[in-house]
Amino acid sequence: MSILSEQTFPATLDDRLRDAYGVTAEFLSDIVSETCRRFPSNGGNAKAARVERLIQSQAWTDAALALIDLELPQWQVRRLAYDEGEWYCALSRERELPDWLDQPIESRHADLALAILRGFVEAQRVGAPSSRTSVPSAPQRADALYEPVCSDNFA
Repeated sequence: MSILSEQTFPATLDDRLRDAYGVTAEFLSDIVSETCRRFPSNGGNAKAARVERLIQSQAWTDAALALIDLELPQWQVRRLAYDEGEWYCALSRERELPDWLDQPIESRHADLALAILRGFVEAQRVGAPSSRTSVPSAPQRADALYEPVCSDNFA
């Protein structure tokens, strides 16, 4: 198959974050538009106005932390660490629990703001409400070889 005939799919947000070298205002606004549900478009909220001011002043790390505060108030930064050229970020709902009991979201990147934003996007994905019902649904399409069978014993 030729490379030109292959269909290219748009990169997911996590792929874009992983491959990015730094944060820009456009990139951060893309993240906000794709992931944020509470971020008001008119800027009426004081926390949202703070995020916008931080983005305008190019304070990327502070803007990422402010986004967590605005969008994910139940999540907190558990750990930020720098090791061998990469920043490691862990976000947790229960920061006071011991490490072995906690289930944090962990992310890493060479840039601190991008490491925090990767954790933010993952926490948004994990915390997103699912559209599933409490009762499992049956598949809508049946296989061509599928035939219902009555297995009751009427004897």
